[in-house]
Amino acid sequence: MDSHLDQIQLPALNLPHFEPKLLKRDGKFWVFDSLRKKALVLTPEEWVRQHWINFLITQLKFPKGLLALEKGLIYNKLLKRTDLVVWDTNGKPYLLIECKAPKVKLTQNTIEQACLYHKELKTPFLVISNGLQHICLSFDAVMEKFTQEKSFPTPPL
Repeated sequence: MDSHLDQIQLPALNLPHFEPKLLKRDGKFWVFDSLRKKALVLTPEEWVRQHWINFLITQLKFPKGLLALEKGLIYNKLLKRTDLVVWDTNGKPYLLIECKAPKVKLTQNTIEQACLYHKELKTPFLVISNGLQHICLSFDAVMEKFTQEKSFPTPPL
């Protein structure tokens, strides 16, 4: 990490450690996003999202090409943006990850917001995470109900 970055206090997360490329420009801290291949303002939510991207690719072995960030969708005539969507090899949404800042508690409201996004994408899996706590749900499309899972989904075949 560059010496001029030592003023930034980044929380340790409950995800595997990695060393993202950080820089300081215009008085702000930035993180290099390996998927979009550009620097993004380092917000607490972005810190969590970058850890998830790293975890999905390096630990869970999801192919990088199946990940998409901030996919736009319309809900109640409003444009909403998902944090992270993983597609299956047939081009269907497979996993939706909703990232929150570490200070944001995962409450029923947080889960309901993620479920609204899920309603549009209908992914088999939904993860809600603030980087410290993670809730992983599988969705039964026939029963139209979620079940909490003990482990994260693996890449689709």
